[in-house]
Formats: sequence, structure tokens, C-alpha cells
Amino acid sequence: MRLARRTRSSSLLSDCLSAITRHPGAAAFAAAGTIVAATAIINRRLANKAQRDNPPQGRFIDVEGVRLHYLERGRGKPLVLFHGNGSMVQDFVSSGLIDLAAENYRVMVFDRPGFGHSSRPRHVVWTPDAQADLFKKALDQLGVSQAIVLGHSWGASVAVALATRHPSFVQALVLASGYYFPTPRADSAASVLSALPVVGDVISSTISPLAGRMMWPAMLRKLFGPRPVPNKFAGFPKEMALRPSQMRATAAEATMLISAAFSGSKTYAELKMPTIIIAGQNDRLIDIKQSVRLHGEVKQSKLHRIDGAGHMIHHSATADVMAAIDEAAAEAVLTHGREGPGVSRSNA
Repeated sequence: MRLARRTRSSSLLSDCLSAITRHPGAAAFAAAGTIVAATAIINRRLANKAQRDNPPQGRFIDVEGVRLHYLERGRGKPLVLFHGNGSMVQDFVSSGLIDLAAENYRVMVFDRPGFGHSSRPRHVVWTPDAQADLFKKALDQLGVSQAIVLGHSWGASVAVALATRHPSFVQALVLASGYYFPTPRADSAASVLSALPVVGDVISSTISPLAGRMMWPAMLRKLFGPRPVPNKFAGFPKEMALRPSQMRATAAEATMLISAAFSGSKTYAELKMPTIIIAGQNDRLIDIKQSVRLHGEVKQSKLHRIDGAGHMIHHSATADVMAAIDEAAAEAVLTHGREGPGVSRSNA
């Protein structure tokens, strides 16, 4: 019996080797498919673990089928913060800006669609305009009629869109490390495949998380340079940022970066509210010339260049960003008066 089993096993192995020899292409395709499937399963399990390890810190609000996660801290004049591409509310939490601002403001920070714990329905193209309208409705539900709005990086585009589409809502703008005018960008071109339907899902479920883990240290050096990555950023949940769903959202926003800047650049003359522009003099991701040019086009704006700071200015120059918020609030008082409809209380 043992001899028969060995004979059958030997015959099966021989048949398999023979099939591979006759059809090497099909065998390679099957092997590749197996590797892709296994990688997707591993990444899905890592994503599930990341979500278990990093449960929502705030509350949820449903707006037209979109489930938005947000944090709310403090009391006083409403202050809304929008994070950049690939990020989430923990970016502002780890920077210390939320705690600092909550001493004098009612601070609201959203996970933008597809990031953190917020959903990103596929039937919407999530341009800055689309996101601005979504957040306006969310803030209406939260009883906020006016606010000071800060946007960092890609979030600055959302802040500008909110200000131009709903000017009576935005009392003052603080724009940090933004990208405002179209220029050639390698990161945008490199993300095209990852943003496509089907193909992008496969890439985001397999290659993107692996590549993201390998590139993470270099990416942080570019974001924070020339200053070192601060210890406080250790609280940022890297594995949440590397989930397939968030990687796809990141690719989608990177792909529309140039077109969003092109559309936004036609609206800057419409900004009439107090506007504070702040940027790191040594930003390695977005040239400070973007902020300088915006300052030239928004006549009532003020520009603050922070020497030695890079792209993550709210981490490396938190006090300067807080000062810019206070400056914007003071200008809003001069423009709108001390007690206006934007002064509200948290119901937390």
C-alpha cells in the first residue's frame, strides 16, 4: 500500500512538472495570482488590526450617505481644521495644536472622506469643491453658522473651496503649506494607476501598502525636513495610513492635485475675508513660492515664512501656527465684530 501511495505521488508530481514545462506562461500567471491574493489577504488583516488598535477618538455624523468622523474640543469661537493628503485627525492631535487651540476655541477636526475613520463613497469625485459642500452641511448639522478655517497642505484647497463657495460661513482663513497653482509634479503622475477603478483597487490592496512601509522613513524625512521628525509624531498611527482603502484615497487626491490647483487658482480673487498664509521656508514637498504667489493674488492676506521649517509646519512650528490662528481671529473681530453668529458653544 505504501508503495502504491508513493507511486501515485510520484506520478502526480511528474504530471505537474510536465504541465509546467508545456505551459510555462500559465504556470507563472497562476503563481503570480497566488502571490497577489496572499498579499491582499495579509494587507487586509493588517488593516483590520490597525483599526482595532486605533479605535475612533471622536464622534460620527452622517451627511448624505457619508459617515464622517470628527473630534471636538474646547469652547468659544468655532475653529475648523482640515488635514492634508494621506493623513487623519491624529496628525493634528499629535502636533499638540488641538489642545493648544482648545484653550480659547471650539475646535472641530474632521477625518476627510476616505481617511481615518471617515467613509469615501465611490459615486462622488471628491474634489475640494465636493468636500467643501459636504463639510458645510456637516457643520450646519453641528450648529456652526460661521468659523475660522485652517487647512494644511491638501486641506488648504478644501479650506479655500469652503471660503469661495460659502463666503459668509468663513470668517477668516489660515492656509498652511498649501499647493495653490498647477506645476509639473512627479508624485501626481505616479499615482494615476493607483487611482483607477479595478486596477487601483488591486494596486492599493497589494503593492501600495508594502511600498508605503518601505518608503515611510524617507517620506517622513522629506515631510519634516530640514528639521528631524519630532518624537511627538510617534503617536501618529502609521498602519492606519497604510490601509488599502486609505492608500487608494491618497492616490486619488494625489492624482487630482494639479487639476484642483488649476480650478482653485481661478477663484482666489474672490477671497475677501482675512487670510493668513503660513509656510515653511524650507518646505521640501511644496515650494514656498506657491504661498508667496498666493499672497500676491489675495490682496488682504498676510504671509508668514517660518525659517528652518518644512512641510509639517504645525508640528515643527506649532506656536507659530497657533499665533496665525489668533491673528486671523483678531482680524475677524475687526471685520465682523466681537459677538457674531459664529460664536457658539460646544454641546459636548
